[in-house]
Amino acid sequence: MPQTSPAAAVLTELEPVVAENLDRHIRIAKEWHPHDYVPWDEGRNFAFLGGEDWTPEQSRLDATAKAAMFVNLLTEDNLPSYHREIATRFGRDGAWGQWVGRWTAEEGRHGVALRDYLVVTRGVDPVELERARMDYMTTGYDSGDKSPLEAVAYVSFQELATRVSHRNTGKATGDPIADKLLARIATDENLHMIFYRNLVTAAFDIDPDETMKAVANEVMNFEMPGANMANFRKNSTIIAKAGIYDLRLHHDEVVSPILRTWKVFDRSDFGPEGEQAREQLAAFLTGLDAQATKFVESRERLRARMAAKGETPVQV
Repeated sequence: MPQTSPAAAVLTELEPVVAENLDRHIRIAKEWHPHDYVPWDEGRNFAFLGGEDWTPEQSRLDATAKAAMFVNLLTEDNLPSYHREIATRFGRDGAWGQWVGRWTAEEGRHGVALRDYLVVTRGVDPVELERARMDYMTTGYDSGDKSPLEAVAYVSFQELATRVSHRNTGKATGDPIADKLLARIATDENLHMIFYRNLVTAAFDIDPDETMKAVANEVMNFEMPGANMANFRKNSTIIAKAGIYDLRLHHDEVVSPILRTWKVFDRSDFGPEGEQAREQLAAFLTGLDAQATKFVESRERLRARMAAKGETPVQV
């Protein structure tokens, strides 16, 4: 008989925890409707139906807010790829399958709401947006050969990172409607993070070494799912310079709090492999913290130079 890998075995043992947290999620999650967050009275026809096509001056968003909204929406657009990834890793049966379906349905609202808002308010060029969507969805998202346990660890961090990015993007728009919409989406992302975070908490008790190895690997090799998006590096630089999402936030508001919740550096139940993974993670975090400090200092110098020239630096 083929042997079951340690990580896959942990996933099976997590099934009751999945069921418990799915019930909890459904009790806590509040129903909401994308159409409630779109100012429909601002909408009008484009040239195809006798109206006017998009021009830059129609948008009330500055360049930073446009870049952030563009990246956030395109990231949400790749939901079919994400669904395939988690359905493949977690399965379609039992509590895991129920969660995969529920998560996918909730995530589906995000792209709908963001696109409706941006098209109705003419926040970005809809032609450029659609071409980018076609390109990005055709490319798709592939997480590689992550084990199921690595996948659970990854999404714990990724969901919180997305929450931070959405919340700060809302603030950067300067539009109360967009801010409210993105805060609502961020609430979904936070609940998703708590679900996955709770699973990893349980996994640490089931198999500390395998879980520690998975967590260390995902932190040290972390990439947002939109990293293979066209112009991602350019837009992510704009986003980082504005303080919407940067290394400091990633270290302080995403990685560190989750690791504290799991008590990664307080546990005493690791074997040699777990200890080695924890040591590697600690060294990596020291370097990440130093990189974050260097980036923030560089950004502050840039903002000071801009202020001296009478320019207004963009920041959240």
